[in-house]
Amino acid sequence: MDVALPSGKTLPAHDFFVLARARLTLDVPAALHDYTAQGTRRGDLDLDPVLWERAGVKATRPAAVLIPVVDRPEPTVLLTLRTELPSHPGQIAFPGGKIEADDATPASAAMREADEEIGLARTLIEPIGYLDLYLTFSGFRILPTVGRVSADYVLALNRSEVAEAFEVPLAFLMEPANHQRKTRDWKGIAREYYAMPFGERYIWGVTAGIVRNLYERIYQPA
Repeated sequence: MDVALPSGKTLPAHDFFVLARARLTLDVPAALHDYTAQGTRRGDLDLDPVLWERAGVKATRPAAVLIPVVDRPEPTVLLTLRTELPSHPGQIAFPGGKIEADDATPASAAMREADEEIGLARTLIEPIGYLDLYLTFSGFRILPTVGRVSADYVLALNRSEVAEAFEVPLAFLMEPANHQRKTRDWKGIAREYYAMPFGERYIWGVTAGIVRNLYERIYQPA
C-alpha cells in the first residue's frame, strides 16, 4: 500500500524510514522544560491561549511517548489499548509516560515506558527523531519519539496498564482522508480533535493528534 502525498503522487510506505531520518532529529526542544522557550508546539485546542485560560489548566509535566513503527514489508504502528482506569479509561494510546530524573533523554524515557508497559525490548528499537511538543489538558508536555521497531518483537503486557496491543497499517494512518476533524464539549469549551476510526478501533484525541503531526512532519514538511 502506498501513501498519498499532497502533490497527488504516491510514495511506497516503506520509504517512510528514509524520510523520517531525513526530516526528524533527536535534538531535544528547549520548550520541553522551559515553558517560555519558543518552538513549534501542538496540543489540545490548537494552543489557543484564550481557550487554555478558560479551561484553567497548564501543561507543566514533561512526558514522552514512543511511536513504534514496525519494520514490515508494509510498515505498521504499534498501539495499546489502556486498561480501564480513571485517568485513561480504555483509550488507545502510544506507550509512554512521565520523564523521570534518571532518564538520560526523552527517547530513553519513551523506550523505558514501552518496556515497562508492553515488554518491548529496547534492543529492538531504533530511535529516529522527535516530533513537535504536544501539550495536553491533563497537564503533560509530551515529546513523541519516532522509533523503528524490528518485526520479530515479542511482547509481555503489564495488565495493570495495558489491556491489549495491536498494529495499524502506517499507510492508513498517513492517509489524510482518514483524519476526521471532530468537536466535543469539555467543561463548556468546544474542543476540536482528530479521530481516525480503524475497524472497531477508535483512535482519537491526543493519540490521533500526534499521528496527524507525524503525517505533517514527514509528508508535509514546511
